[in-house]
Amino acid sequence: MSPETLLLLGLGAVIVIAAVRWLGERSGLPAAALLPVIGILYALLPGPNIELDPHIVLTFVLPPLLYSAALDSSLLAIRANLRIVIGLSVLLVFATALLIGAGFALFVAGATLAAGVAVGAAVAPPDPVAALAVGRRVGLPPRLVTIIQGEGLLNDATALTILNVAVAAAVGGQFSLPKAGALFLLAAAGGTAVGIGVAYAVRLLRPLARDPLLANALSLATPFVAYLIGEELHVSGVLAVVVAGLIVGHDTPRSGTGAGRLQTSAVWRLVDFLLEGLVFLLIGQQLPTVIRGLKQYHLSTVVIAVAVAVGVTLLLRPVWLSLTQAAHLLLRREDEGLARREIMALSWAGTRGVISLAAVFTLPLTTDAGDPFPDRDLLLFCTFVVVLVTLVGQGLTFAPLVRALGLRANEVDEARQRNEARVAAVQAALDRLDELEGDDPADGPAVESLRNKLQVRLRRYEHRLDVLDSAESDEMPVSERYESALRIQRLAIEAQREELLRWRDAGNLPDEGLRRLERELDHEERMLPERPA
Repeated sequence: MSPETLLLLGLGAVIVIAAVRWLGERSGLPAAALLPVIGILYALLPGPNIELDPHIVLTFVLPPLLYSAALDSSLLAIRANLRIVIGLSVLLVFATALLIGAGFALFVAGATLAAGVAVGAAVAPPDPVAALAVGRRVGLPPRLVTIIQGEGLLNDATALTILNVAVAAAVGGQFSLPKAGALFLLAAAGGTAVGIGVAYAVRLLRPLARDPLLANALSLATPFVAYLIGEELHVSGVLAVVVAGLIVGHDTPRSGTGAGRLQTSAVWRLVDFLLEGLVFLLIGQQLPTVIRGLKQYHLSTVVIAVAVAVGVTLLLRPVWLSLTQAAHLLLRREDEGLARREIMALSWAGTRGVISLAAVFTLPLTTDAGDPFPDRDLLLFCTFVVVLVTLVGQGLTFAPLVRALGLRANEVDEARQRNEARVAAVQAALDRLDELEGDDPADGPAVESLRNKLQVRLRRYEHRLDVLDSAESDEMPVSERYESALRIQRLAIEAQREELLRWRDAGNLPDEGLRRLERELDHEERMLPERPA
């Protein structure tokens, strides 16, 4: 494929991704479910197509996506829900892989246990992108968001380790459950150690990267360094990326500069937007590849194999969640369990994505004896169907399910908590000003001016708390005074921006000066909430 063709495909992909995001924002449909369908339609048209290279996905796409998700996650919240997260991201992945493997060995003609476990490992880890995008839009409670995030961060390492063991058994040996468990523990322990080491190195380097561009470069390089070190040491590079991201994200508020954090956050949002869009488009475009080799199989064999893969994937998750909740009640554990509505929502949040396809595409073409890898084309097709069914089917129906269950975050409580923190922060600043007031008489005017501004802000937050305390439901109360203040602030910022442009156009202000002043206004505008909070 020529560079010009590749460039045109890339530009076309970006346009499609942007258009689908625009459509999704207005229709409420998740882009993660729409993009694979568009990819399939494109794959059916004549012209150049892009086949998924699993090694590129696992090396260049997976680390930044996982790292970005880890930065946005809460280490404390995941630790508080660690029992549920480990159950879903480790034990359920093992159970899914083994049950699909057994199903293939028992019901699919000619299939081996190792080949079945391989496809089971590929489809076992959910990709939470679609579920979280929908969940946040409909106001999914924070605890469920944390569980979905934590599961999505940790399950890939489990699945890829099981896949490697199953492939080794399929190409030259016997599948051994104890061996798979031992290799997973070794890979997990090593990956965790590498992630901690990389996070500590980032902590040491951050004081040297005070410049926002240097801080941004360090952030972009971190996931690839963690992944490559992990893979070079033959431990879980995926887990190394996740652990590094969780620790770095936890440390970020107390290190670095405000400018660096703002720029890094903006860059990672763009990376997520482009990479997630591209991989969902790639999923649909793999249709010709996955159906190419199906002619050698009888229709009944294909149907049974797909039924086993899809059936176990969809049914085992709610069964697992229900059984673990029953065990939790039986053991009377101190940590909070899951309500029935939460189990139903989590059961439908298991959308699969590009990691499943990338993993199954790493299956070798031949065994050690030179024979074709057993049922490779059938395994590719089963994985593709599972991804498509969960991504499109569950992705499009998750929002209606959450609404029907009545699961919604208590916006009033969350807003009250944020405003109480704002009051405490402003009060801390006022206390510090009281300490500074007598140190240097020259600081008096500056201290008094800043105190007046902080007191105005404090009164605004306290008024907002009064409004929230008077709320009679979980719905966010609307304060006309608050809304009016936000509207007037935006109008004032817009007037300043228009005046600066008139100065530039009249030749009274150089473009460099305009950009600097406009950046100040942009930061001021960014601080204004889109809605009461």
